[in-house]
Amino acid sequence: MGRPEKPIDPQDGPVARFAYELRKLRDEAGAPGYRSMARRTGYSATTLSQAAGGERLPTLPVALAYVRACHGDVEEWRHRWKQVNAEATALPRPSEEDDEPPYRGLERFEPGDAELFFGREETAAQLVEMARRHRLSVVVGASGSGKSSLLRAGLIPQLRRPEQDADERPAAVRVLTPGARPMDRLDLLTPAKGRGDTWVLVDQFEELFTLCACPEDRDAFLERLLAAREPGSRLRVVLALRADFFARCAENHTLAAALNDATLLIGPMTAEQLRAAIVRPAQARGLNVERDLTARLLDEVADEPGALPLMSHALLETWRRRRGHILTQDAYQAAGGLHGAIARTAEDAYHQLTPSQATLARRILLRLIAPGDGTEDTHRPTPRTEFAAADSGATADTDAVLDRLARARLLTVDEGTVFLAHEKLITAWPRLLGWIDEERGRVRLHRQLTHDALVWHKLGRDPGVLYRGSRLVQADEAFTGRSHEVLNPLEAAFLETSVAAGRRHERRTRRTLITLATLLCVTLIAALVAYQQRNDAENQRHLAIARELAARAGQLSEQHPEAAMTLALRGYRQAPTTATRSSLLSAYARFYANQFTGHTKTVTGAAFAPNGHILATASMDHSVKLWDTRSHRLLATLTGHTDIVNSVAFSPDGRTLATAGNDHSVKLWDTHSHRLLATLTGHTNTVEGVAFSPDGRTLASTGMDGTVRLWRPRTHEPLATLNAKPFGSAVVFSPDGRTLASTGKDSTRLWNVTSRRPVATLTGHSGAVTSQASFADRHAILRVDYDISVTHWSTARPRTRPAPIRAPKPFVTFVASSDSTAV
Repeated sequence: MGRPEKPIDPQDGPVARFAYELRKLRDEAGAPGYRSMARRTGYSATTLSQAAGGERLPTLPVALAYVRACHGDVEEWRHRWKQVNAEATALPRPSEEDDEPPYRGLERFEPGDAELFFGREETAAQLVEMARRHRLSVVVGASGSGKSSLLRAGLIPQLRRPEQDADERPAAVRVLTPGARPMDRLDLLTPAKGRGDTWVLVDQFEELFTLCACPEDRDAFLERLLAAREPGSRLRVVLALRADFFARCAENHTLAAALNDATLLIGPMTAEQLRAAIVRPAQARGLNVERDLTARLLDEVADEPGALPLMSHALLETWRRRRGHILTQDAYQAAGGLHGAIARTAEDAYHQLTPSQATLARRILLRLIAPGDGTEDTHRPTPRTEFAAADSGATADTDAVLDRLARARLLTVDEGTVFLAHEKLITAWPRLLGWIDEERGRVRLHRQLTHDALVWHKLGRDPGVLYRGSRLVQADEAFTGRSHEVLNPLEAAFLETSVAAGRRHERRTRRTLITLATLLCVTLIAALVAYQQRNDAENQRHLAIARELAARAGQLSEQHPEAAMTLALRGYRQAPTTATRSSLLSAYARFYANQFTGHTKTVTGAAFAPNGHILATASMDHSVKLWDTRSHRLLATLTGHTDIVNSVAFSPDGRTLATAGNDHSVKLWDTHSHRLLATLTGHTNTVEGVAFSPDGRTLASTGMDGTVRLWRPRTHEPLATLNAKPFGSAVVFSPDGRTLASTGKDSTRLWNVTSRRPVATLTGHSGAVTSQASFADRHAILRVDYDISVTHWSTARPRTRPAPIRAPKPFVTFVASSDSTAV
């Protein structure tokens, strides 16, 4: 409930008499609340309350709006107002102290202040045009850019212009703010009866994200707002949103889509607009502003974002210190200037309080703040009941503090709700900003505690809502010893009940734990004895198995090192004793003794040097490695191919190594210096195989391009190109060097090296031939295929059926030793 209105003596003059009659009309209408009257008229509850305050005559639009809200005769009251206005005008001019100020200070402009609202005429016209095109639109601007004033003193008067067409006249204009419980305002989203649309202006739309703690309420409220876009809704919604919360609109896909082309961004005023906002309100009250003061304000405000409230308050304080009818630069300086006027006003009001009231003022102001989470701090409209105190004396102090801060225009009290006059007070008053920074964490906890206490009270003080665990610890630590100072009775009761319930739960838990611990100890002692006995038996069994596995690993280590290593590892896992560890290390050493490792990808080919002391390996890692077969040492890594290396071959004297790869080239290397001798190019596709003739004078290469190419290794010159299509995968010379065998897709072709003509084609495999080798008897070729078979051919009788050799599955490849006696 708001505070009762001060009594008025109708004998104090025509203005007091008019206010007295307005109050009487309101009483006859059932004494509706000013907030409900504001919903019907579009004017704020504060403006309507001041109309019946008796201090000054309200403007005619405000007076008629008051009458309409109370169902009075508009024409009769229009006539009364004109009479009172004539009487008041005929009276002697009141002193300057009683004049109505031309500036609003930190307060927003209301619809009745349209005559003082200058500088945003063009922006207001743009807003009207956009809002008539879209049923849901948003005004976005920084804090202090004048969004609230634009809605009330800019948009509403435009909508109520009497000269507009009947179809454009709104059935009703309503202003609301979401607050902590937006669902309580759903009745304002119901279209009013009448011909036109109902306009709903949602000011401070960011409160939906900063104050509403229930996601379900937030989504339901947004859904009702978005329903305005539906055909036939008869609603037009205009949102006013602080710029640093604009990204939150993207959390709702439908809202984001609706605002894509229905957003008006309010930027800073131009110099001419600022000049109008400074000079013309003063002129409307018969005052002048010094040119030097106007120039100074233009210079200070031009680069200051959101500085309009600062400028308005500084001008208001300058007006209070004016000299006659002129607002001077000296008065502006005495007021504190652009950045000091708010702080000076706030400090003056603060120092007029007693020490106990000053402490109370701190708590009151911190309740009006919602700390930002990645955004700037915002104001928090707070119900008057939140400031309730435990004793009547404290209640009286609360009323005194609120009255003092309200008279200094730092706060506004409207129908039982307390507001900061403007969010700029947060950053413009260093003392308040210091309080917030000092207690930011506790203030955030307090906001949550307030919300949870209200929920607890609404649910009939349900114990299930009480704090437990870490939340209780945090709240208890933050407010222990200070609850009587910081918390109101409901919040204190919620916290105390939570603490008491937590202690009872802790005692029950402790007793339960002691009982369980006792039973557990008895059970554990019995189980430990049984476990120890079973464990001893199990250890003996594991030791026996481990010894057996270690013995078997030692027996297999010579012939089957891989199986031996597997058994030794199993034995070590059974029982990690000295004997099993020794067996594992021994098997590991034998397993890796004859392995050459170093390639990072699959090995694709290998070849022994003629003396058998060097092994060359080719790999898919684009490299060739040379190994000492006696010491198992890596001699060199040959890099030069840019793709997979498929095949390697040594020259008969062992001095040259030929390598073939997927990069379409054959490379020759010096096996002693390990340097690249030459790169033979000519193939147009992958080179699969390479081989030297027995005398070392000819080098053959075959590839996926279906050719076999002959080269002179010493001079690196090409000798001939043989057509071996469809493709070749391997080549080999006969021991006498007269015959060359090249593999194909499913056959092998024999060539006369001298005439370079095909001699015969060997067939019989169902899969592609992968590799082949010749034997020293000059009359046989061993061929390996993808069909997992090995075939022995007689080159003396190539058309004779080949002799199959059993091969291991699933795949076969081979390397022949230098004497061609083993593969």
